[in-house]
Amino acid sequence: MSNRPRIAVTGLGYWGPNLVRNFSAMASCDLTMICDADTEALERVSALAPEAVTTTSFADVLASDNVDAVALATPVPTHADLACQVLAAGKHCFVEKPLAQSVADAQRAVDAAAAADRILMVGHLLEYHPAVEALAELISSGELGEVRYVYGNRQNLGQLRSDENALWSLGAHDVAVILSLLGEEPNYVSAVGEACVRPGVEDVVFGYMRFPSGIAAHMHLSWLDPHKERRITVVGSKRMAVFDDMKIEGKLTVYDKGFDEDTRSWGEYIARAGGSWTPQLANTEPLRTELEHFVTSIAEGRAPRTDGQSGLRVVSVLEGLQNALEEAR
Repeated sequence: MSNRPRIAVTGLGYWGPNLVRNFSAMASCDLTMICDADTEALERVSALAPEAVTTTSFADVLASDNVDAVALATPVPTHADLACQVLAAGKHCFVEKPLAQSVADAQRAVDAAAAADRILMVGHLLEYHPAVEALAELISSGELGEVRYVYGNRQNLGQLRSDENALWSLGAHDVAVILSLLGEEPNYVSAVGEACVRPGVEDVVFGYMRFPSGIAAHMHLSWLDPHKERRITVVGSKRMAVFDDMKIEGKLTVYDKGFDEDTRSWGEYIARAGGSWTPQLANTEPLRTELEHFVTSIAEGRAPRTDGQSGLRVVSVLEGLQNALEEAR
């Protein structure tokens, strides 16, 4: 491998062009190839990276001596199989979330990375968001006190999908963030949902998780909603914090609210409604931070923050929620 990892991007649908745009602008790597079966997509996106070779054949990517790592932005059902092929070809692999649609397939990809001694990284983008990183610091520093519960709202009147429901399409974001913030995996999950538009494909899902520490978390996920929301709320014993990704500025707000023991009356509590403030956040694009982390991990030979094991944990929770969803039908 050269000093600057040589990258190929495969899949130029909705998200792939964003990968191409970022990799091509990064000084720490070389974007050497882009791949998609759609020649029109190739022609359109190639303008973002005129130096890259274009191909409609994934086999060309796997066989190329000018590619050290492959970034996959293909449909979710293909993630595990394509990742295994990339790793078996001796190349590092970045795959968009979720890693797979089952624990068994996610484990195959993790095992393939270990067998090939190559890096596998999953694109859990929000874990690289400055507001989420700051929220994690608020929790770890004790600024919020003991975390009581966490909840996520991810809704929109969005694109209906046929290959995945709202849980897998939207919930992968919030599950990844919640697991990262809490540093543990749930020991109980439940979920209910409704397929209002397409039979068998839930467009609205309510998921619940309980953790060994006693913390609870729930998610409202929907692409059939009048409001576009991307918000995560953490309620602590001292303070509360809200990450609202729809805000242009001030995406993270800390609220000095809670219940304090009333010293005048033993055992009684009174509500505290203090002020609020917005921590200063780095003005960086989360995707650029994420992809720089991938390239640095390759160059330094170390596991990325959202490695295959991290992706496997998220898939395990999603699979548990999916099983609960099916039982509740």
